[in-house]
Amino acid sequence: MKLCDLVSRKAIVANLSADDRNGVIRDLVQALADAGQLEPNQVDGIVRSIITRERTRGTTGFGKGVAVPHAKVEDQPSVIAAVGRSERGIDFGSLDGQPVFTVFLIVSPEDQTEEHLKAMDLVFRHLQQEQFRKFMRQSDTAEKIYDLLKEADEQSMVA
Repeated sequence: MKLCDLVSRKAIVANLSADDRNGVIRDLVQALADAGQLEPNQVDGIVRSIITRERTRGTTGFGKGVAVPHAKVEDQPSVIAAVGRSERGIDFGSLDGQPVFTVFLIVSPEDQTEEHLKAMDLVFRHLQQEQFRKFMRQSDTAEKIYDLLKEADEQSMVA
């Protein structure tokens, strides 16, 4: 599994306009629908599911300026992800109290726990790297973000 397998180029939002957690979640789920990765009628339910998960099971703002909101969805054929970047930073209720600048939103099939965990692990491995986080914050276009994801995939294959 590679980042570029998860993230559609069309589901990258380089300059998030939302200024709160729920708005960012809605924008990224909508980006997945706009990219043809989800049906438009799925958007509201997935947004509710992710926001409920954030409220009841704790924040997915893990610190160091990153968050990985996620949900398992019935009838979802495969694991998909959207990526968003905020120039201003978003209050995600992060564990370190700092704003979030990079958000990977993951939607997985309800019955594919192992694939969900692989996707989460892949994203976390990259987000733990300071250089990757730094370049994500500096990438101000969807093209630059996609190129960074491709480069990260290539480096992972070599390592």
